[in-house]
Amino acid sequence: MYAIRPGRTILAFRECVDYNGAMNILLVFVGGGLGAAARYLLQGAVYRFAGATFPYGTIVVNILGCFLIGLIMSSMEERFLAAPSLRIFLTIGILGGFTTFSSFSYETMVLLREGDLLTGGVNIIASMVICLGATWLGLGLGRYV
Repeated sequence: MYAIRPGRTILAFRECVDYNGAMNILLVFVGGGLGAAARYLLQGAVYRFAGATFPYGTIVVNILGCFLIGLIMSSMEERFLAAPSLRIFLTIGILGGFTTFSSFSYETMVLLREGDLLTGGVNIIASMVICLGATWLGLGLGRYV
């Protein structure tokens, strides 16, 4: 859990939003489906073009998702105010279904931008090492299930 300082905004989460609201859950559900479908289509197109000997499709999706979350959050925070439900739909819903790497990248950049280098570094190392370790563990346990 992040130690959120006053004024810090991590992804779409804001104090003024009811996160248990049925409408927000529906927005995340629909957006997640759209994002996952977009990922499937884009990855397929990249693999048809570049071949499947390297995870080009995943890399393209992650890069695009990271670019889009930066663009969306920057414009919504600095250029115009967007309704919290729109932010939830676009970031947690669509981009969450498209790639979770975009959330990791944005939240890490917020920490680094605010000078919280230690927490940002811990987030990078923990996310990479622990997630890879969890995948390794899941792969190993999956052989016995």
